[in-house]
Amino acid sequence: MRAIRRFTVRPLLPPTLAALGELAANLRWSWHPETQDVFAAVDPELWESSGHDPVQLLGEVPAQRWEQLAADEGFVRRLGEVRADLEAYLTQPRWYQRVSGGREDVAWPRQIAYFSPEFGITAVLPQYSGGLGILAGDHLKAASDLGVPIIGVGLLYRHGYFKQSLSREGWQQETYPVLDPDGLPISLLHEADGSRATISLSLPGGPDLVARIWVASVGRVPMLMLDTDVEGNPEHYVDITDRLYGGNSEHRLRQEILLGVGGVRAIRAYCRITGAPEPEVFHTNEGHAGFLGIERIRELTVGESGPRLDLDTAIEVGRASTVFTTHTPVPAGIDRFPETLVEQYFGDAGPTPGVPVERVRALGAEDFEGGDATVFNMAVMGFRLAQRANGVSLLHGRVSRGMFSGLWPAFDEAEVPITSITNGVHAPTWVAREVIALATAHGADAESDDTEGFWAAVDKVPAGELWSTKRALRSRLVEDARQRLCRSWEERGAARAELGWIDSALDPDVLTIGFARRVPSYKRLTLMLRDPERLRSLLLHPERPVQLVIAGKSHPADDGGKKLIQELVRFADAEDVRHRIVFLPNYDIAMAQPLYPGCDVWLNNPLRPYEACGTSGMKAALNGGLNLSILDGWWDEWFDGENGWAIPSADGLDDADRRDDLEAAALYDLIEHEVAPRFYDLDHDGVPVRWVEMLRHTFKSLGPKVLATRMVSDYVRQLYAPAAGNARALNSDYAGARALAQWKARVRASWTGVRVEHVEAHDLGDAPLVGAPMTVRSYVALGDLSPSDVEVQLVSGRVDSEDVLVDPAITVLQPTESYDGGRHRYDAEVGLARSGPFGYTVRVVPAHPLLVAPAELGVVTVA
Repeated sequence: MRAIRRFTVRPLLPPTLAALGELAANLRWSWHPETQDVFAAVDPELWESSGHDPVQLLGEVPAQRWEQLAADEGFVRRLGEVRADLEAYLTQPRWYQRVSGGREDVAWPRQIAYFSPEFGITAVLPQYSGGLGILAGDHLKAASDLGVPIIGVGLLYRHGYFKQSLSREGWQQETYPVLDPDGLPISLLHEADGSRATISLSLPGGPDLVARIWVASVGRVPMLMLDTDVEGNPEHYVDITDRLYGGNSEHRLRQEILLGVGGVRAIRAYCRITGAPEPEVFHTNEGHAGFLGIERIRELTVGESGPRLDLDTAIEVGRASTVFTTHTPVPAGIDRFPETLVEQYFGDAGPTPGVPVERVRALGAEDFEGGDATVFNMAVMGFRLAQRANGVSLLHGRVSRGMFSGLWPAFDEAEVPITSITNGVHAPTWVAREVIALATAHGADAESDDTEGFWAAVDKVPAGELWSTKRALRSRLVEDARQRLCRSWEERGAARAELGWIDSALDPDVLTIGFARRVPSYKRLTLMLRDPERLRSLLLHPERPVQLVIAGKSHPADDGGKKLIQELVRFADAEDVRHRIVFLPNYDIAMAQPLYPGCDVWLNNPLRPYEACGTSGMKAALNGGLNLSILDGWWDEWFDGENGWAIPSADGLDDADRRDDLEAAALYDLIEHEVAPRFYDLDHDGVPVRWVEMLRHTFKSLGPKVLATRMVSDYVRQLYAPAAGNARALNSDYAGARALAQWKARVRASWTGVRVEHVEAHDLGDAPLVGAPMTVRSYVALGDLSPSDVEVQLVSGRVDSEDVLVDPAITVLQPTESYDGGRHRYDAEVGLARSGPFGYTVRVVPAHPLLVAPAELGVVTVA
């Protein structure tokens, strides 16, 4: 018999233990070992069986145990200390408060809104699928540690992503268990009168969509999650938040409207109810939340919180305060919807009345060479509605400038206004406590802002101590992997009597290589199987064996990815190698936390340059793992020859099979001739001294760089604060925004009258020498524009065989004379800084104090 309604009964804790509820309600416990230890002490067996879920733990502890704990003075004292530590963490000034205090030369934002379709905070809140969500979770955690005022905004998916298991034949199978929000470490947002806070928005052909607002406390950062499982919503509305990345195009479009439009409304409700400052900066983490820009334009055009603005002025206000981060290096990774579907949803009955549907359509139109006129591109809209945009590594920034150069066709790729901030990872989440303890035992200060000093402490750790710690972490991984492997085989139909071999699967003294990530084709899960016999010989080498621990999920609709998993599983099932290579299903945060510390080497072999960043290798590095990777993403940026190995890449080779053959052979050679020999080269104490020196160098060279705190502080300084500065300049009474919108319209309308009429150079002589001066004079017609509207630039430098400027320098020419008819003379002098072929040209670009880059308007005139 089925119940007609379900709910979760919360435990009634004794007053002396009430702080346990507070600790469970703040997700800081997920990265704070001392808090985890308190929960473990409540009931060690329940803590393990719950999957380290404090909410579930508290709900299952019997009343008798609460009586025992309440009478345990040592436990109560320890609980009080951890509670006081949380209070101090939440209230005391941190990095952001220290650097922003008294500084008026920088526009430190009072609040930042961070939108993402997924957030990976902890395994007990499964609202993530892979790297994008883990990155978003680490962003919020690092912001909390730094004291950066951020509000996270996402959706609450009733089924999360999916749970992965394997069939007997090794085929991925998906299940979607229902999540009970009342059993999660989240709470509903309530109005002052106690009623549930909701937002609503109009969708065509139906009643208004209503969503509840759940709040998760991520340390100091509130994370808002919208949920449409609300009484009164029709079933197709309830299903909008059913699962992450599921459904057809219309389903996804509804999710993204809810995330973007509904997310802005949720923030307004949260700030109104709690008194929190309204965000000055909005950060769109990938294009999924791009409709937030449309909603902000609507707010301004209808005058919800101030005077009504015209559409162009509203767009400038929104753009100035918006940051857009693109994570995909491949067009296939971008959300694109049929243009007709977007027209249907943003017509007269749509969620953003006041923003004409033709303007919405134009913002996402692929109206550039090579674009598809029938689709609406969410990334394109993201770039058009954000004044600042970035990729997530230096290489990915270059790739993104190439991918989206069609939006700025008049400019060279290098000048496309997309910068880069390389991702980082949240060390307290991902670094094993044994590694932290090792550093602090030798003088490191885990609370200090001096990250270089912290990781440099590894020099003081004796080699034997460092190596024994790595072995202990490897042993823990082996034990965890055996348990997971056993459960997997039982789910595949094996009898317990068949599984005795698992007790000796993997070995804590064997070189352990990890590979775990999503399974799209470009990440090449099966490159290691290119030559199965060569791999088998590495795994079974009599003196220098290798073992592989592999995990990853394929998207439920990606049969190609599932075939790759099946191919690998079938190889790993073979009796002769199954003790040396394992595939662990259902890769998630809980699996990752022992996996990264337990691996000696982290393998990454994507098709270059399709890995935007690839933060899994960063997590391994922070735990003393050496990277073995194609030079892609962050590894292309920070590999230095001593912190791991670079797999030679054959990118540019047209024959894909030949490329895979070459790169697989290079991988095998590196493992056989460099990685394994160094790992097994032991001194008389059983320590691989050369390997340990690479570990030390990895900690010191990568430790300070790969941190999410470094990443978030980069966002603050390079993007958030400048965006807040521009927003304040435009928003004081909106006069600045109106003036900017009118200036842009005037410049675009008048640009056809801009010409470089004549350029001449002086003082060169017949054979100019390095260091010789060159005076350039240019005569420019500006038509209806004035010299204050433009910048005239000398672009000069080395040229190639076709007279194309390579890495040119830019010198601003100064106006010296004006003539009738809008003609002006500009002069500049430059020194010839290098020998060899040299060239130059002159161009005119728009100039305004509130522009981020010359390419922003997309117009230029070149001599």
